[in-house]
This record gives sequence, structure tokens and C-alpha cells, in this order.
Amino acid sequence: MGDGLRLAVRALVYAVLGGTALLAIATVVSVLGPMLALDLYTPPVAAWWTVFTAVAVQGVPFLLLGTVVSAAIGVFVPEKVFRRLLPRNQALAVPVAGAAGVVLPGCECASVPVAGSLMRRGVAPAAALAFLLSAPAINPVVLVATSIAFPGQPAMVLGRLLASLATAVVMGWLWARFGREKWIRLPERRISADKGGPRAFGAGMQHDFLHAGGFLVLGAAAAATFDIAVPRSVLDVFTGSAWLSVLLLAVLAVVLCVCSEADAFVAASLSGFSPTARLAFMVVGPMVDLKLIALQTGTFGRAFAVRFSAVTWVVAVASSVLVGWWLL
Repeated sequence: MGDGLRLAVRALVYAVLGGTALLAIATVVSVLGPMLALDLYTPPVAAWWTVFTAVAVQGVPFLLLGTVVSAAIGVFVPEKVFRRLLPRNQALAVPVAGAAGVVLPGCECASVPVAGSLMRRGVAPAAALAFLLSAPAINPVVLVATSIAFPGQPAMVLGRLLASLATAVVMGWLWARFGREKWIRLPERRISADKGGPRAFGAGMQHDFLHAGGFLVLGAAAAATFDIAVPRSVLDVFTGSAWLSVLLLAVLAVVLCVCSEADAFVAASLSGFSPTARLAFMVVGPMVDLKLIALQTGTFGRAFAVRFSAVTWVVAVASSVLVGWWLL
């Protein structure tokens, strides 16, 4: 037990140091990259490095949190715990799992590995996916940040909570009714009962962090590319239409990849758009963005990520419009 505990502590230290090193490398590269680009050094290149670094720096700490929680669930929490906490009926288990998203104070980077661990521990995919969508959107940190970004507007906080939870529950029910096992691929790693303990915890955390970290970097690079490719003048065309502004901010939420703890401040700065459009930005972002799609692809497979993200985007926009029309 002593050796296993030392291995677990060592793995945790390595993961923290690895995350810190990744942050340091991203920061150094963002500063030196344009300088080393020689003839390629232009304002767009500098902007690309800035956006890439911002997305990576936001995501890595919460990805580390998610891998720690994922490994802990996979090793130390027996399957019977989930069977007792969640109703056997999937239709009832989905809203319970969606409401349980308040317990994970992190962003979408953390929710993907945790959802994968839940599935490996016997939780129905529909319930785990509801948790995946709700956790980064309705946790206390996000709601407090939203209240600070929109002072004196409790309706915006309530609207975000209701629209996000509704989206998570509807998506869980849709997967329970129409989802197919062949569309989703779980990570091959398995931890048997006789291989648990601190040693398995360290191995699981290391696997999940290295596996998901690469896709986080890929999503950050894609977000930076889209951010500098869309002319700012295009945004002005959409602000005059209530419907087009909702669709535009819903698309921007996908490509900008703003962390759920910070997206409320970005939405508050978009004062030219309607409250419903800004609500859509905050509801869609934590559930469908480029880095999240990349993480889902690496964890569950491309067939799942394409189908699930597309339907989630539609449901999130519809929920935002309905809740915005009712509350805002």
C-alpha cells in the first residue's frame, strides 16, 4: 500500500508539473512564435498565437481537474454507488444526472473524461451525456461568474441555468431513444477490481491527461484559425436582426472556444446584440465548441462527435430562444 500511495502521489505531481510545463510552453511560444516567424510575422499571426495561447491556458487546468476526477471515479468508486444514486429507468436517470452537474466546478475540458469514466463504471450513456453537457454550464462557479458579468440581471442567470439544464436533459432523452451503441466508442482502458488502488489511479490519470491533452491543443489551434479568418465587418451585418444575431453568436460560441467560467464576460461585452443572442452564446459555448468536439472525437469517436455536437447545437439554440422569449 505504501508503494502504491507513493506511485499515486508521484503521478499526481507529474501531471501537475506536466500541465504547468504545457502552460509555460504555450506562453513562451506565443511570445517567441511571431518573432521566430521572420517573414511570416504579421498582426494576424500574432493574433493567432494570442488566441491559441488563451484557449490552451484556460483549458489545461480544468482538463487536469477532469482527469483527476475521472481516475478517482474509475478506481475508488464502486459501480454499486452509481446504481444506487441513479434511477434504473433511463428517463428518470437523465434529469438526475443533469442536475448533478452542479458538483463539478470546471469547464467542458473536465466534463469529457469524467463522462467517459462514468460510462466505464456502468452508468447509462444517456445519463452520462446529460452530465457531460450540464456540468460545465450550471455549476456554481459559472453561475456566480454570470451574475458578476450581468449585475442586477438575475433573469440572465436564471435563463442560463434553465436553458442549459433543459438542453442537457433533452439530449440525454434523445440519446436514450435514438442513440446507437455503434456510434459511440469508449476508451479501451479498463481497470479491473483486482488492479485498483493508488497505482491504478496514477495510471488512469496519466492516460486520460495525455490522451485528451493532444485534442485540446488541436481544438485550440482550430479556434485560433477561425477567429482570425472571419472579418470583423461581417459581425455588423447581423446585429440588426434578432434571429440572425442569435444564430451568429451561437456559431461564434462554437469557434471562439471561450471557457465557461469566462464566456459570461465576453457575452456581456457584446452589448450590440439582444439579450437572447447573448444567452445563446453562453448556452451553446460550454456544450458545443471546437475544442470540445475534438475532445469528444478523441474520447468517444468521430461518429459520435459529429452526430452529438450537431444535434446539441440545434437543441441549445432552441432552448435559448424559448427561455429568452419567456424571461428576457
